[in-house]
Amino acid sequence: MATLLKLEDVHKTYPLDGGNVPAINGISLTINTGEFVAVIGPSGSGKSTAMNLIGCLDTATKGCIFLEKQNIQQLPESELAHIRGRKIGFVFQTFNLIPTLDALENVALPMLFQKVPKKKRKQKARQLLEQVGLGNRLHHLPNQLSGGQRQRVAIARALANDPEIILADEPTGNLDTKTGEGIMKLLQDLNKQGKTIIVVTHNPALTKMADKIITLKDGKVVSG
Repeated sequence: MATLLKLEDVHKTYPLDGGNVPAINGISLTINTGEFVAVIGPSGSGKSTAMNLIGCLDTATKGCIFLEKQNIQQLPESELAHIRGRKIGFVFQTFNLIPTLDALENVALPMLFQKVPKKKRKQKARQLLEQVGLGNRLHHLPNQLSGGQRQRVAIARALANDPEIILADEPTGNLDTKTGEGIMKLLQDLNKQGKTIIVVTHNPALTKMADKIITLKDGKVVSG
């Protein structure tokens, strides 16, 4: 497998009254193309901070983060925004759907920012919603959908620009066991289709699906 992501001695500190607080404290790790990776660890271990750095939502205080051999720490915000839009799809525990847009419009939105023509946006959004089993919910607003259905819309939205990487932060955290199992199966299917999946989770069943488990504690990798 080719190396897709590589972190070398990455640190992230946040300024607070009285000094700096380290959230990430010298992380080094490698993720290969097509892997299903679970990131685990107690609250405050740096999991979400690591995901934000990998996802180009934040920049490290120190260290290098290579995406396909390019050090993204050296890129301007405009280039990071392009990477976020084209190469990375995000799935959040709280879904983060826009409440005034229906399922089709929520999924089409990332393509609007990439200047995809309207007809193609609607066609692609419809195909993605059908792929996640929501072909009969295209025009439902988020508050008309169950938690599992909203998470499926969020996953379809993450796939809108055909990213190489899906970053999922506690994707089953707000779901009941049966619904969560459906979301895990969907992520597993996407991985089989060639997507690199990186999941922050406390769900033991989700970690069992992973090719690699990375354990963080106190902002450091303790295994994986």
